[in-house]
Amino acid sequence: MSFLPTWSNEIPFIRQELVRDRIRTLHHEAEQQRLVLHLMRVKRARKRAERASLRLRHALTRLA
Repeated sequence: MSFLPTWSNEIPFIRQELVRDRIRTLHHEAEQQRLVLHLMRVKRARKRAERASLRLRHALTRLA
């Protein structure tokens, strides 16, 4: 029966580790979301730049 006090002493530590692990996981997921959003913005900006370039080329060919 002497192991029970040891086990009960370890429970708060285990809980703290679980909380820390969850916090790390949430930080990692947030970083992944920021990266995905950044890549989506870059992709949209690239498409806008391509469309603008195409419009410019069409305008230049009409002038020539």
